[in-house]
Amino acid sequence: MNKHHYVAIMAGGIGSRFWPMSRTNYPKQFLDILNTGKTLIQWTYERYADFIPKENIFVVTSDEYAGIVAEQLPDLPVANILGEPSRKNTAPCIAYISFKLMQQDPLASLIVAPSDHLILDTIAFKKVCLEALSFVNKHNAFITLGIKPTHPNTGYGYIQFEQHAVTDNVFKVKTFTEKPNLDLAKTFVASGEFLWNAGIFVWQVKNIIQAFEHFLPEMHEVFAAEKEKFNTAGEKEAIEAIYPQCTNISIDFGIMEKANNVYVIPSSFGWSDLGTWNSAYENFDKDYLENAVAGNNVVVIDATKCMVHVPNDKLVLLQGLDDFIVVDTKDVLLICQKSKEQEIKEYVAEVKRKKGEKYL
Repeated sequence: MNKHHYVAIMAGGIGSRFWPMSRTNYPKQFLDILNTGKTLIQWTYERYADFIPKENIFVVTSDEYAGIVAEQLPDLPVANILGEPSRKNTAPCIAYISFKLMQQDPLASLIVAPSDHLILDTIAFKKVCLEALSFVNKHNAFITLGIKPTHPNTGYGYIQFEQHAVTDNVFKVKTFTEKPNLDLAKTFVASGEFLWNAGIFVWQVKNIIQAFEHFLPEMHEVFAAEKEKFNTAGEKEAIEAIYPQCTNISIDFGIMEKANNVYVIPSSFGWSDLGTWNSAYENFDKDYLENAVAGNNVVVIDATKCMVHVPNDKLVLLQGLDDFIVVDTKDVLLICQKSKEQEIKEYVAEVKRKKGEKYL
């Protein structure tokens, strides 16, 4: 393992599309969505601990989740759990870990990754990550991992790449596209020039800090002004002063879409961003009627293609439903057509309007 290789796992999201299992005070990265015996962040941590020194793994999360992270990842040094005082999207989160590492190890190379993705082929994943680290250590380059699309998915962003490789498996990025409509997604997949955007980035810390200075100068300035306090007793106070001054912006929009040194490695390692109940359904074992069932006491009669997630101690009888999501928690029952799952966020907003924050 290389002592200059680091990973930052971003774990601050609230996962509202997995409501009612995912709640504001206990979101999806801390849940065992796929009924595997481990939570999503535990799988993510283990994946990186295989090739990154444990002391070099950091989790950046919301202050309110720091205790949950410590509980779920007992091997992680508590000092490596970085709490954010407010949610400001991915750019401030990445600036925080980058400035902190720059003070600690100017030779640091960093993988930045979400905490709640599914990756089935961990051997292929490790190989791609090490290729990316090797490339960015030789070039002033930002690498994003692109997933070879298996179907025209409208829930993912897309990366268009140039067709001649720079080295074995590294290609220059031409464009980033936000989630397309179905017709556009079909065109993208058919062209062979597009990959799904996995939201996993690799770079040298000194180079991303330069990019902040160039593309997000105000953000760079507020972090740079306090950088001497990182890795000291004053770090927490410094972050609390910095965050209110940061704009709410993603690293994709703030830097990646503007920089001209962005590259991609086309990859296949069984990836899903597990963004929705449908994506969970796709990755579940199913019965002969294509129902995905989590729960030991479920009786299914004349029901097909349902996603069912219920407590083990509750008897649930399902009759006559086709293509539904059924999720039961101690205080909420959701029954929703699978085709309407992109609207779950709107339904949660409706619950908030009518019932307040109690069920969020």
